[in-house]
Formats: sequence, structure tokens, C-alpha cells
Amino acid sequence: MTSYKKYIQPYLDIIKSEECFVEKKVNEKIIQEKIQITVCEEQKLLAEYVEYIFATEKLHFNEEQTEKYFSYQKYFPYKLFPWEAFCFALHNCVYQSDGSLRWPELVIYVGRGSGKNGFLAFEDFCLLTPANGIKNYDIDICATSEEQAKRTFDDIYEVLETHKYNVAIVKNFKWTQTYIKNKITNSVLKYRTNNAKTKDGLRSGKVDLDEEHAYENWDNIEVFTGALGKKEQPRLTHLSSNGNVRGGPFDITLDRCQRILRREIPDNGTLPFVCKLNNKELVDDPKNWYMANPSLQYMPHLLKEYHREYNNFIENVDVGGQFMSKRMNCPTELKETKVASKEDIMACCNALPSLRGKHCVVGIDFTKTSDFMSVVLLFKEKKRYYAIHHSWFCSNSLDKRRIKFPLKKAEADGYLTIIDDVEIKREIISDYLLKMMSLYHIDAIAIDSYRYSLLSDELKKIGFDFNLDKERTKLTRPQSDIAKVVPMINSIFLSKLLTFGDDMLMRWFINNTKLVPQKNNNFIYGKIEPKSRKNDGFMAFVAAMCIEERIVEEYEIEDLDPVIW
Repeated sequence: MTSYKKYIQPYLDIIKSEECFVEKKVNEKIIQEKIQITVCEEQKLLAEYVEYIFATEKLHFNEEQTEKYFSYQKYFPYKLFPWEAFCFALHNCVYQSDGSLRWPELVIYVGRGSGKNGFLAFEDFCLLTPANGIKNYDIDICATSEEQAKRTFDDIYEVLETHKYNVAIVKNFKWTQTYIKNKITNSVLKYRTNNAKTKDGLRSGKVDLDEEHAYENWDNIEVFTGALGKKEQPRLTHLSSNGNVRGGPFDITLDRCQRILRREIPDNGTLPFVCKLNNKELVDDPKNWYMANPSLQYMPHLLKEYHREYNNFIENVDVGGQFMSKRMNCPTELKETKVASKEDIMACCNALPSLRGKHCVVGIDFTKTSDFMSVVLLFKEKKRYYAIHHSWFCSNSLDKRRIKFPLKKAEADGYLTIIDDVEIKREIISDYLLKMMSLYHIDAIAIDSYRYSLLSDELKKIGFDFNLDKERTKLTRPQSDIAKVVPMINSIFLSKLLTFGDDMLMRWFINNTKLVPQKNNNFIYGKIEPKSRKNDGFMAFVAAMCIEERIVEEYEIEDLDPVIW
């Protein structure tokens, strides 16, 4: 196939040889210079995968359509790099025997600066034209912010503006600041932002998910992609570098790509183009930076910027962590990711004083009533904090076999009650709190809205009704309430101002918790491993910390024996 050799084979050769030709100006002449690069493991797997597919499946490469598409490069201020031509041809020009696209879904995961949006601008321009062969082939560029969603749109807009006196452009296109339309095909390009409620009724031929790493849940993605299939030859393009959102949709997409490349699962029409450092230790050798950015060898100005950012990264690993996550696609765990050091946690294990009759607030946390449930009573005296914790564990938990912690020992110590039932009954929590109310003054309770909805009837019975008394009942939110107290909790650990007694279960909960970066340099808490390692007790403490200012402070606490229920 001519198109295969012209657009696919060149990049396959680059992967195999780990060398390429770049243009260099010498004495006013442009020459081709061969340079050595490094290629990541995922790209090597991709080359084997693509060759295997062409060798084992009956595929059709539409030569005429391919050449027509690439002829449109004359309107753009750049030509596609070899990797971009490779992705474009496979995504848009290769068909199965039934006429359907072989790879209707393309995932491009490359380091920032690789030219993702330039690639997408060319692809979307092409698919609006008659070369696509489908009328009313609407394209929606989706991102979590308008600025990001408009980036590719603006690139195409500038191309049209540059050629606004070209007869062919004027004859074929109409464009405004909000949409671009091909007059011949009636296909429309628009940009969409992060409001799923306004997107019902879309009839997209193609959806672009730009910087997908920023999506924190599937709500908008499901609305956008749910519109696909109403037009022939539906396409989906994912574009992203790495970011700070962990456990989100893109992490799942990336995991699927890895499994496709390792031949663990069928590709189901997905072409996984993944570029990243093989491991973080390789970052110190600049020749390895090509692993994450397949365009770097063609952009010497960008390479200089990489060197500058790398030097900042070395000087301050915490501040320069974006270099690893966004440039190298190899996010690292920063020092702040750890909730507290072993020394700081052990400093919390001194004996609790007598707290009988003192004022406190309560935090409640659980994931499922068939797993762990935890309650923490938080007391404050001057700058010191004291926490009484108790948890319940359902013996029928599906995660029981994964948990290595000695639960029986925690029960013997008085910090855990093992419930031999299908779930932990809600009245167990209200009965416990009622008993605690006979020993202490509970000023307020903090719990998130989901958990409150499950316990609301029981909490109302003992006088905590969010609808009637918001001063005594707080529904916490991760992005506002919890993110706000993370620095305070960090300071409390560092200053050794927390005491919760010789509670091995609470130590386990803390050690199972990590800090998860969010937008604007904020953090929330997450589990290190969700099945075998739990953190309900620590999260109950965090909930209580969200309302610590509601504790009525009295006089100094005497150092007497604690009461353990």
C-alpha cells in the first residue's frame, strides 16, 4: 500500500531504529541531519501491535482520501511530524472489510509541547471537508475550561482568517468566533465546556476530549461521547499530557491503553499512542526526554525550554514537579504526598487525659455499611487536640481477605467492634453517640452529604438534624471543606499537637492515606490502595477537623485515665 509506506512506515522505522532526520540550516542551505533519539517501551509495543494488525487482518487503506486529506497541509503554517502523520492516517484512513473505521478511537498521550492541538486542528479541518464523504459531520471539541476548548478551534479559525481571500476557502467555509461550518458538507465545528447539563441532544460525528487528565469524573464525558453513533463513521480523539487528578477518567483510559499494548485485552477500535519516560530515574539524561515528546527533536527552541525547566526541577523538586508530570508524563510522589512521618504519627500515641464532661465535635466516615464505619470525637484545649476514635467492621466485607491488619487485636484493645452481620446497622452509630453524649458535650457533628443521607434518621433521633440546625450538623465537601483543613492537619502533625492514645488502628488508617493534588495547589485525601488498605478512621478525624472551631473551649484538661468504650 502506497499510503502505508508514505505515512505509516516512516514513523515505524523511527521507532525501530531510534534515529530520525531533522532539517538543519547550514550556510543558508537546508540539510537533513540524522540524530539519535530514545523511544519509550509503549512506542515499541505500538509498532509491534500495528504491524501485527496489518499482517493478520484484511484492511483497506483509502489512498485517494488520504492524499486529499494531506493536500490540505498547504493551508497550515506547519506540516505534520512523522508521528502525527502516522496517527492521522491510522485514525482516519484505514477501514475494515465492512467499510467501518479500523481505529475510530485515538488516544494521544504525549508530553506538553508536543503539538497535540496542532495535530487536532488539522484533523478536524480535514473531517469537515467533502474528503470525509459524510455530510452533517459535526465535531465537538470538549474540555474542562473554555480556554482549553477554544485552543484547537482558534488554530483553525486563524488558518481560515489567513486565507480569507482564497477562493477555495471562501467557497467552502463560513466561520465566526463560536462555530466553523463547511458549506458543502454542512458539517459544523464547535467548542464545548464543562457543563454536562447543556449538552443533551448533540449529534456529533466526532468528539475531541482535550486535556482529558483534568476531568475528575465521567459526567461530561458520558454526555459528550453518548452523542456518538448518530452519524456514520463516528470518531473519538483523546488528547492529554499528565496532570494532578489521580483516579479520574483519564487514568482509566491510560490503563486500558497499556493493556491493549500488552495484548491483554482486545483494542475494540482504540489506537493507543502513549509516550512517557520508562521510569522517573531516566529524567537526568536529556536524551531520554524524547521518550515523552516525539516532537522534541524537531523543535530546538522547545528543547532549550526543557533544559531550563529541568534545572528548576532539580533545584526544587516539589515546585518543579510539573516537569515530571506534564513534560515527562511520569508524575512523582512529592514529599507532601505523605500525610505524616512515622515519627509524627508515633508522637500522637501518648495516653489520653480524662475528657469526661468536656466539649467536643464528632466526625463520621464510612464507604459502605458492609465494610468499615468510624467515629472520632475531637477535643481541643488551647492549641492541643485530643481524639477518641472507634470503628466498626462488618465481618462479611468483600475486602476482608485482602486486609492484612490484625483486626482481632484492635478489637481486644477496645478501638474496633467486629459486626457479624450482612452490614453495620445504622442504629449502632446512634447508640454509640448517645452513650458518648452521656459522657461528653457534643457541640456538632460533621459528615458528608452521602453518608448523612444514610444516617439522617438515626442522627435526628439524637438531636442532629441538618435541615433544622446547620450549626450542629455540618455536611462536608472535599474541594472546599477538606482541602481547607489539609494545611492545618499537616501543621498539627508537624507540631505534635495531636493525641489519640495507643491506637494501632488509627495509625493504620493514617498510614493508608495519601494527599491527592488538586487545582490551585490544593490537596484532598485519598486511599493509597482502595481494597486492602482502609482510612475511614482518619477521614472521620478529618471531618471533625472541618468543624473544630465549633468546640466550646473551657479550662485546662487534667492528666487522668481515659475512658475507652
